[in-house]
Amino acid sequence: MKWQQALTDYKHYLQIERGLSENSISNYSYDIKKLINYLEEHSITVTPISINNEQIKQFIYSISKSLNPRSQSRLISGLRNFFDYLIFENYRESNPLDLIESPRIGRKLPDTLSVSDIDNLIKTIDLSYQYNNVNLGERNRAIIETLYSCGLRVSELIDLNLSDLFFEEGFIKVTGKGDKQRFVPIGPTTQRYISIWKDIRNHIDVQPDSKDILFLNYKGKKLTRAMIFTIIKKLVEKSGLKKNVSPHTFRHSFATHLLENGADLRAIQMMLGHESITTTEIYMHVDRSHLSDVLNKFHPRK
Repeated sequence: MKWQQALTDYKHYLQIERGLSENSISNYSYDIKKLINYLEEHSITVTPISINNEQIKQFIYSISKSLNPRSQSRLISGLRNFFDYLIFENYRESNPLDLIESPRIGRKLPDTLSVSDIDNLIKTIDLSYQYNNVNLGERNRAIIETLYSCGLRVSELIDLNLSDLFFEEGFIKVTGKGDKQRFVPIGPTTQRYISIWKDIRNHIDVQPDSKDILFLNYKGKKLTRAMIFTIIKKLVEKSGLKKNVSPHTFRHSFATHLLENGADLRAIQMMLGHESITTTEIYMHVDRSHLSDVLNKFHPRK
């Protein structure tokens, strides 16, 4: 079995059997491509079936100087999953990464925006901003408000459809990782901002493949992930906020603010679309004083 064939089969497995998104599949493939490039550059003629523990170690050591512990850990995990797949398909009997330990890393939590930070960012948006007679200021306000108020991933935001909006019931339908769907509550403020944008959207010449997409560019096409990052970056620069802000920052802030105000962790897990509550706990950035307040308020032995 050649490397390219093994990689192609693995990608099909991730898509069909595990139902991963294109972004996730691309991330998994990136680790394997690094290994393939290393083997080619050093003229090491091994196959996915014959490569051994020592050769994997040499590869990891060769690139470890350019990677931080977190990136090293992700790389090792990605390769381990690939060789587990080969074992599953009976191509190998053992995983060459079984005896390789990942570096110890601490939890890296993104910056959390305060409610006033978010209010100031939204106030910074020029609601009169137009391009080609399309009011993109109102669109941008609806985007920021939806990211924060619904705790969406950036991929979930750009894939949000008009048919996913159930305002009368107070929910939106979100399609998350692995095409798994969930319903997330949406408040009246966010509904109002989206409704304003929908009225503007009605006057755009929408492209055929984006007829049901909620957030569009001025050409009537679906927005890209990169465009959402750009909108946020420009907004943060204009506001003067000295924090590292990405679309995920709003999702993290959404979860943090809910927990700090007494929301149940299980409910937050469902709204975020996490399969494991352990993943949800990593998002929570709550100080000890808040936990003490919760204990004093709710425990009978306070």
